[in-house]
Amino acid sequence: MSSEHPSRTRDLIELILGYGAVVGVIWTPEHLQRFFAPVVLALTLSVVLARGKDRDELGLGWRGLVASLWILPAATALAALSIFAAAKTGTLHPLYKADFAHISGYVVWTIYQQFLLQDYFMDRLLRLLPSNSAAVALAGTLFAAAHLPNLVLTAATLVWGVVACALFRRYQNIWALGLAQGLLGLCFAICVPDALHHHLRVGLGYLRYHATQ
Repeated sequence: MSSEHPSRTRDLIELILGYGAVVGVIWTPEHLQRFFAPVVLALTLSVVLARGKDRDELGLGWRGLVASLWILPAATALAALSIFAAAKTGTLHPLYKADFAHISGYVVWTIYQQFLLQDYFMDRLLRLLPSNSAAVALAGTLFAAAHLPNLVLTAATLVWGVVACALFRRYQNIWALGLAQGLLGLCFAICVPDALHHHLRVGLGYLRYHATQ
């Protein structure tokens, strides 16, 4: 037996269990999410750190940061264009819970989403699949599928997931990607009607919002 086989087996098991745990939390009632979500986040973090990568290898250091900073003004320009279009079409509306704690918490969450997407899922897919492009496509698809049954958000995150994975392959840095995702997510929230995205909720939360409005 080759020495590579156990590593691929471990990658596959971690990929299935990690994704299953994340999706499981998404489809868990809100009162149980308060307990299970931190547990799953801690477990996925520990699995990533157990590989012994340093900050640069994880995309959390200085490597690639300056080169990737153009992503932020590009995201800002896209957000401004989207807001202008939404204002013209009449879909622009105030942000739900537009306080500092809510907004900053959301941005921190989008940075961690990029950490999970790149350092947990993409990292394993790159070793399991025959090509980088296949890994990028599948990682983006898994990222989008986690946002079901919110169809408009699933479509948006499919595009963003593939783009983010491709950009991470080039720059190997998470910070600009996480901040850009936060900016674009907030823009999406105010440009697309709440009736479609249900305050960016996914899983059971999306369905229960729909049932109570």
